[in-house]
Amino acid sequence: MKNLKTVMLINAVSSGATGLQLILLSDYISNLFGSTDAVTFKAVGIFLLLFSVFVFVHSRKNPSNTGAVKAIIAMDAIWVASSLLILITNMFSFTLVGNLLTGGVALWVALMAVLQAKGLKQILSINT
Repeated sequence: MKNLKTVMLINAVSSGATGLQLILLSDYISNLFGSTDAVTFKAVGIFLLLFSVFVFVHSRKNPSNTGAVKAIIAMDAIWVASSLLILITNMFSFTLVGNLLTGGVALWVALMAVLQAKGLKQILSINT
């Protein structure tokens, strides 16, 4: 269980830090991505801040709420799938830097989802 809580805490901190960067540096980041729409980057940042609070709260619960952990894993999986769709279709015509950042974040989020799923599986196998 400790491993799951640690991964969730890392997920919360990294999501929160990314969210703050997107909010505070939205003009700069939107330019890196080749976009003039800084508002969308701020909106994603706000979502990430809210997500990070949700993950943080559930990373501190003992015992873990398996339904909440499953929801976090599902949201991470949706993030990864959406990122892949954006990259494959070139949906927003991001710059090379934007595509690399999108792919890098998707890889990080995928790692968080896999490690959280592994931790959840351990908890569920202990409880059965």
